[in-house]
Amino acid sequence: MSEDTTQKNGGSTIQPLGDRVVIRPLTDEEAGTTSAAGIIIPDTVSKEKSEQGVIISVGPGKWNEDGDKRIVPEVKAGDRVMFSKYGYEEVKVGGNDYYVISESNILAVIS
Repeated sequence: MSEDTTQKNGGSTIQPLGDRVVIRPLTDEEAGTTSAAGIIIPDTVSKEKSEQGVIISVGPGKWNEDGDKRIVPEVKAGDRVMFSKYGYEEVKVGGNDYYVISESNILAVIS
């Protein structure tokens, strides 16, 4: 890929493989579940909702069925996305929490 899609954290680099992406989960304030003063907004606490985050890095894409061409991911670093609540792996790198998720588990790009 022409752009650098790796995330550096305290000397560590995360480069996902295949069609996987690395996502930084939104903070409560970014997600709108906590006010700027730190007060938790009750409606959002009790509701089940899809997870949201910002894409930090993107893999090169998966191979097509013939294995002769890569399918380029539709998402890119910096996109804010909504993804399946149970479709990710949690990892901790450099003291920060990230999710590694297959592109197929991303539900939507939020603009």
